Amino acid sequence: MWIDATRDLANGGVVYPGDYVPKFNQEDHGKYLLTEVAMSTHSGTHIDAPSHYLKNDMSVDKIPFSRLIGRCRVIDLSDAAGEIGAGDLSLRHDGVAKILIKTSFSGKNSFSEDYPALSPDAARVLTEQGIECVGIDSPSIESFTGTGDVHRELLGKGVVIIELLDMSAVREGYYEMIALPLRLTGLDGSPCRVILKPAEEEGR
Repeated sequence: MWIDATRDLANGGVVYPGDYVPKFNQEDHGKYLLTEVAMSTHSGTHIDAPSHYLKNDMSVDKIPFSRLIGRCRVIDLSDAAGEIGAGDLSLRHDGVAKILIKTSFSGKNSFSEDYPALSPDAARVLTEQGIECVGIDSPSIESFTGTGDVHRELLGKGVVIIELLDMSAVREGYYEMIALPLRLTGLDGSPCRVILKPAEEEGR
């Protein structure tokens, strides 16, 4: 059975301060309905492209599918408070190149500055261990007071970042993951749909 790890994308919703609050205006045109959508490339569950922080030409439409589809491990760090350190992550992914981090933020519907996030040392552990995709359920992979070092460390080493997942129905373990952004040519990120299938269902 596939599990949807994507937050609802609707009017309002959790956004990072300064980001656009999603707005949807549905109109009845008689024979059909038509909805005007206003949001940012980082609304809801979304993928950060390298160009988000590196300001290069590596836009979201250029991310290889191999980094967005395949075996992943969900790590439950719901008890972690504040920044997630290197010791919380080392040796936790067992060689799997994609990890998703479940924290205490799953299920929350309002922004708070103390959301769980990676420390710079934790980001370096991931790049040193060859991680190619990391996702988290909080508004950002980096703390609210961060300087951008976490994003630059990960994106600069080709690590795909997924933020604002909904992991409330996901347990720690191994999964098959599909996480696809919209094909937004030349842009710095995109809302995405992330679905997970327990690996045990495939005999793993």
